[in-house]
Amino acid sequence: MESNYAKIVKENLDKLYSQLPNDIEIFIPAERKGDVFEFSAFGGVCTIQPDGIFIDAKKQDEAMGILVSLYALQANTEPCRLEPFKAFKEFPDSMPYIGAFTTHTENILLPHVKKIKTSRQNIIDRLGDRETPPDITGDFSFVVYPLPKIALCYIFYDADDDFPPSVTCLFSNNALSFLPIAAMADVGEYTSKVIIDMVQ
Repeated sequence: MESNYAKIVKENLDKLYSQLPNDIEIFIPAERKGDVFEFSAFGGVCTIQPDGIFIDAKKQDEAMGILVSLYALQANTEPCRLEPFKAFKEFPDSMPYIGAFTTHTENILLPHVKKIKTSRQNIIDRLGDRETPPDITGDFSFVVYPLPKIALCYIFYDADDDFPPSVTCLFSNNALSFLPIAAMADVGEYTSKVIIDMVQ
């Protein structure tokens, strides 16, 4: 039986391909092969095609498939503008999702801070790296791209005698141009899950 997630992915793909913009491969951006689009997403090779969304050849009929389909539907000519990075709560209409974002994007990483630190280079190699801006503080940090025009800046503080470890996740400045706010929260969650999978 087809799940509700799978139905949403299919509906989004039907909508996308029924009004496929000319040059959408430039907007995503992606490599186009006929009606198939290939690009990097969540650390894997993502393909969008009429019969489904795939990451590393695995069909995405759950949340990641929805996120990629929404990103494609909202693809536009605006470039990614990184700075100044924004906290999730700074985006309009984010209030209903702030608690879940904090729990599922930031706090979920707390038990893994030491392993993330030692695996930092592998993480940025897989998820697309960019040098962290010099004004970003923290014991260590990195910028990754779960989607081509959406960057996340993770800032980590190690535990010490007085404080436990902490994690902050910021978004590229105009991330809301490429996804609805609820989907942005999910992008943070699933990027953090990819990072955890890499260090376990």
